Amino acid sequence: MLRPARDSDRDLVLGWRNHPSVRAVSLTTHEIQPAEHAAWWAARSGNVLIYVDDNDVPAGVVIFNGTTWSFYLDVEGLGSRLLPAWMRLEKEAVEYAFGTLGLTTLGGETLAENKQVLALHRRFGFRETRRYERIVDGVPKTVVWTERAK
Repeated sequence: MLRPARDSDRDLVLGWRNHPSVRAVSLTTHEIQPAEHAAWWAARSGNVLIYVDDNDVPAGVVIFNGTTWSFYLDVEGLGSRLLPAWMRLEKEAVEYAFGTLGLTTLGGETLAENKQVLALHRRFGFRETRRYERIVDGVPKTVVWTERAK
């Protein structure tokens, strides 16, 4: 289930975002400090949803910015339930984007080396529309833009 983020979720989200596995496949890989996160949270909190797992425990976040989206999960907390959570989160996020938000297209950036997420996006009807280079913490990386129409 997806629900609107609450102020009480802020520190949970920071912990998930700073997990080394999440940082390794992010477009910003440094460890986010609390003040930086607080500023981001204050600017984005209206566009942030929390993914709640089957046990009614917050386990991930979805961020919408216009027709662009991103997400990450509680890698450590989900453990062996990570893949099913990824699939459920993506399904629910797509439904939310095209239903609740009324979007007609949804797209996002994924590092080309993040093969698992690219495969997940394909499974949910996203297609690669372009590739481009982006400097990620001083290193050139290939970014894949995937998009899906309603």
